[in-house]
Amino acid sequence: MERAPKAVALADLPVVPRDTVGGEVLSSKERPAYDGDTAIKLYLREIGQVKLLTPQEEIELAAKIKKGDKKAREQMIKANLRLVVKIAHDYEGLGLPLLDLINEGNIGLMKAVERFDPAKGGKLSTYGSWWIKQSIKRALANQSKTIRLPVHLVDKISKMRRTAMKLQEEFGREPTDEELGEELGISASRVAQLRTAAIRPASLDAPIGDDDSNNFAEVVQDENADTPYEQLEEKTVTKMLQEMVKTLDPREATILRYRFGLDGGTEKTLEEVGEKFSVTRERVRQIQNVALNKLRRMIEKLEAVQK
Repeated sequence: MERAPKAVALADLPVVPRDTVGGEVLSSKERPAYDGDTAIKLYLREIGQVKLLTPQEEIELAAKIKKGDKKAREQMIKANLRLVVKIAHDYEGLGLPLLDLINEGNIGLMKAVERFDPAKGGKLSTYGSWWIKQSIKRALANQSKTIRLPVHLVDKISKMRRTAMKLQEEFGREPTDEELGEELGISASRVAQLRTAAIRPASLDAPIGDDDSNNFAEVVQDENADTPYEQLEEKTVTKMLQEMVKTLDPREATILRYRFGLDGGTEKTLEEVGEKFSVTRERVRQIQNVALNKLRRMIEKLEAVQK
């Protein structure tokens, strides 16, 4: 019978490192072979068996926790683990695996449980959400090996994704950058920058340009930057990306140009690109992802040379 990996085992509370048992590090041969999907399913099955708390139960447990009751603390934490998973999904694809996001979110949940005071009003789920998000965002900003996004940028990307999903349900198709920008109150070009930051797993600290004076983060980090500098940085990034795109398969390169407007044109939806190539939107997505992975490897090699 399969057991959930220790990273998310409830018996040890939800933040035990995935390659340890009882505090001892396992060798590579001793580690159980779990893929991410299996681990998540097992974890969800386990936490799904925990009864949710009523407002009155939260008040009673909070009072016990203030007195140092460890069992009450553990019960409060376990009853809110599903909230962590829900929030963690909003930050997928930004540099850390979902299991790691959940573990980081669980740390935030534990802090919230320790500080929660029902006398001030509100439920733990409302109060805890802030702590969970903060913990996840800090982890993305500080711990990821492949991307270093400013915390506020992680917020913007997450909000953009949620808005995109909402609009997709309303329209029955993927929203354009213009539609997303109108909903979010930002320009279409800003939306395109956020999309690019969300899909690029290379370090945004990587210098760009001949003199290494700029970096990727500067292009998407400061909304209040003076327009001339903003335009100069955008041109530098665009030029470098265009040179990289030229090395791709012609079909892959064309799809990226259409999707992200790399030649200065309007970004096109998956459906629009699919019509041009007489393929489905899913096929366009697959080709796009293959091309983006190639670009990622190029950027990683560039970083390695510049270090």
